[in-house]
Amino acid sequence: MKTRRPQPAQSVTAPRTVSRVVPDPNALKALAHPVRLRMLGMLRVDGPATATQLAARLGLNSGATSYHLRQLAQYGFIEEAPHASRRDRWWRASHELTSVPASETEGEGLDLAFNQAVLSLQVGQMQQALEEYAELPAEWRKASAANDIIIPMTAKQAEALTRQLTDIILEAMRVAPPLGEAAAPGMVPFSIMLHAFPYPGRLPHHKEDGGS
Repeated sequence: MKTRRPQPAQSVTAPRTVSRVVPDPNALKALAHPVRLRMLGMLRVDGPATATQLAARLGLNSGATSYHLRQLAQYGFIEEAPHASRRDRWWRASHELTSVPASETEGEGLDLAFNQAVLSLQVGQMQQALEEYAELPAEWRKASAANDIIIPMTAKQAEALTRQLTDIILEAMRVAPPLGEAAAPGMVPFSIMLHAFPYPGRLPHHKEDGGS
């Protein structure tokens, strides 16, 4: 009778909790600023930094950078990071994700300014990614995509689909290393931007009361 050799255990990363923040209207208004959005993104992706370091990356003076950092800290988006250097003040992101629930009331646009700022930032990132695409290694070109898919759906079906896609992406994030920390060789931050909306011009717009 043959004895079976024990198989080496496969390394499986246990799912972790992805920290997120759901900002109130005042915090959302403070975050809806292109510089603050970029700062928060840098601290999330690259890890802790000082005002001087962020100023150099953003092409700003240290005074303006410190002001925006204070605004982010005031609303809980960032916090001071422990560091060996007592000479400089280091900052880190307090959460990995910002969740903005859709407005429940028709015509309400508390999140409109924030979404506009986010869209502008994302368009810039996509343009930069396109410019770098030709120089990417073949395996990363295969992993990249720019798809445009249109499906006839009801509102409930569309909501279910976007929730399902978001759940899949979040599950991948839960088994990945936290943003801003050292990752395994060959592993880099991979950006996924999910935009889902009714095809423009196919639904009636909200009209003011008393309008024609």
